[in-house]
Amino acid sequence: MPAPLLARLRRADGTASVELIGVLPALLLVVLIAGQIAMAGYALWSAALAARAGARAAVVGADSGRAARGTLPSLLREGALVRGGKVVTVRVGVPRLLPALPRFDVAAGTALSPEPPIG
Repeated sequence: MPAPLLARLRRADGTASVELIGVLPALLLVVLIAGQIAMAGYALWSAALAARAGARAAVVGADSGRAARGTLPSLLREGALVRGGKVVTVRVGVPRLLPALPRFDVAAGTALSPEPPIG
């Protein structure tokens, strides 16, 4: 190999490591954003399931708030706001992956009506 080519190849040593270190913060940020979006989806899904359970309980005459809270995972149960009535609404806080992120809530509501008797 010619001497200038060898010298150029030697200067490129370690550039991949430097590039990886430069990309790592951006990659970590992308992973955290995707994780936070997943947590928001989990909270919304859980709120919808809890609202449906509360609405079912209200149709049969049971305590809709208790049924909705009992359906929520323990991670979301604290601080959850459940409103009963014709429409059961459940509002929960989205768990934060980093404490510096702003707090936000998601809510879901369900209304069920009893079916008329058959016959």
